[in-house]
Parts: sequence; structure tokens; C-alpha cells
Amino acid sequence: MENEQYMNPFRVGVLLGLLLLLTIFITGRGLGASGAVKSAVIEIEKTVAASHTEGMQFYKEYDATHGESPLKSFLVFEIIGALIGAFVSGIISNRLKFTMEKGPQVTTNTRIAMAILGGALFGFGAQLGRGCTSGSALSGMGVFSTGGILTMFAIFGGAYAFAYFFRKLWLQA
Repeated sequence: MENEQYMNPFRVGVLLGLLLLLTIFITGRGLGASGAVKSAVIEIEKTVAASHTEGMQFYKEYDATHGESPLKSFLVFEIIGALIGAFVSGIISNRLKFTMEKGPQVTTNTRIAMAILGGALFGFGAQLGRGCTSGSALSGMGVFSTGGILTMFAIFGGAYAFAYFFRKLWLQA
């Protein structure tokens, strides 16, 4: 395996904290990814099934609080920027590879199915918890929210608890 160079995690933590502070200062709210996904889903549903969404209270309330198209939310641009930034970072650091990381006992299809299932469960949980890791935990902890601190403990506690059962999907031995 090549020697991969990563940024110092302490430096990244400081930069992320400064980014969060700047985001709160400029926009009045923190970072978050699930809000962007929700905005995209709402816009798609309103476009594809307009008659279905017209009579639903959720969409009326969403339109009343957000006004313009959900796709004009800064969170959508945040996620687009994060994807572009990750891609550019991979190119610059020579780590951009389209490979499937998995354990030797696991098939590619099983790994893909588990990734999709995990993403769907995380997305569902983000809606139940009223935000994703970055929104609830990172931004919540940034403003010393009790809910944010509890969310961070629940996310990492749950990850450590479930890692034991799912580790064979990514371990090589």
C-alpha cells in the first residue's frame, strides 16, 4: 500500500471549527447535510407529483417558512461544494480511486447492499433526530446545545456498538 498523506487531524479540527463559526456568523445557522437532501427531495416530489403535494400540510408549512425553491437553500450549495472539494482533494493528493473496499469474505454486491442500507437508515435517523451528524452534533455542540452533545454521544456510541457486528464488511482478515 502506498504511503498516503493526510492532513493533520488537529489542524483539520481547527479549520472545521473556524468554518462552523464563519457559517453561523454569515448565515445564522450551522452546517448540515440532511437539510440539502430534504430540499432536493421536496423539489423533486413537487415537480413529479404536484397534485399530490398541493394538499399536504407539510409542503404548505415548508413553503411558508422557506419561500423560494428549496434548491436555493445554502445547504444545497454546501453539499455541492463538499462533493467538489472532496473530488479535487482526491485528485491533488493522488488518492482518487474508484475501488470497493471490503473484506475478503464479503461479495461486492453484499458490500453495496449494506452501504445502501446503512445510508438509508442513517438518512431515516437524521429525519427522526431532526438533523444529521454535522447538523445536530457538530453544529449543536458548537453552540453548547445539550441535544447536540447527546447526539454526538449517541452517534459514536451506536457506531462503536454496531461496528462489532459489521466489521467483516471492511476488515481484510
